Amino acid sequence: MRYNYLGNTGLRVSALGLGGSALGSVFGAVDQTQGIRIVHRALAMGVNYFDVAPAYGSTRAETVLGAALFGIPRDRYVLSTKVGQYGDAGTDFSPTRVVHELEQSMKRLGVTYVDVVYCHDIEYVDIDYVVTHTIPALRQLQAQGKIGFVGVSGYPLAIYPKVFGATTIDAVISYCHMMLSNTRLRNLQMLFDAHRIGVVNAAPLGMGLFTPQGPPDWHPATPQIKAVCAEAVAFCAAQGVDIAQLAIQYAVAQAGVASTLASASRIAEIEKNVIALESPLDNALVARVQAILAPIRDQSWQIGRRENN
Repeated sequence: MRYNYLGNTGLRVSALGLGGSALGSVFGAVDQTQGIRIVHRALAMGVNYFDVAPAYGSTRAETVLGAALFGIPRDRYVLSTKVGQYGDAGTDFSPTRVVHELEQSMKRLGVTYVDVVYCHDIEYVDIDYVVTHTIPALRQLQAQGKIGFVGVSGYPLAIYPKVFGATTIDAVISYCHMMLSNTRLRNLQMLFDAHRIGVVNAAPLGMGLFTPQGPPDWHPATPQIKAVCAEAVAFCAAQGVDIAQLAIQYAVAQAGVASTLASASRIAEIEKNVIALESPLDNALVARVQAILAPIRDQSWQIGRRENN
């Protein structure tokens, strides 16, 4: 496993991290026993970065991850969670709620501090409020030793210049913008470098677009994006190639990203993902897949508040 420094934080994270959404049964049922085994297998294979959120399965993912990390020396893993989005419990970036919910997250996770806390999907709220209220509240928790570093996450790339122009943060999680069909995250690399920001890439499988089973019903991509991605999946299957592993190989190989987060709902998935990284990327195959994806190249979908897109 390769390890990279997360921006200027000093945190050394595995090039492939484990995203916690599957532990919350977001992509299908995963019981706690299975979730614990997935985390333990990831650790055994060199994965040391785990990202989760209270919104994943309405706190279920944090509970499962906490049970899995119980008894594991704290210096063996880097942990991040999020605030502001709480699934069935709503959205609230107010300082009072953020402080309370983070305490609850730490109890579920069984830790006394979290390495990085991200403001979760800020495109759905007033970014000015996040900058002037939420982030200062997190900085106070950082001063108390409960947080190592502060970041933001979200889908529209336009949110990042807005935040960087108004305050200082340490890391970002961007999703679905560094994958086989969309690499627009590269357009912000100079900005990230200038601010010494740690960059985490999430959802290299496009939240199910690059999987044999396809995306879940709630997926926000346009019908065209879904259809073209399905063509690429079918092409790889005809070549005897698992497009999920190809997509992860491709994402991890991109420069400027400290860690790529991929979820796993079965032990076999985390094993295949890690093993895939030990094989050279088939650039000829990637080129053929991207030729199929050309009609949707760098297309994004619209989510969040209009002014944040």
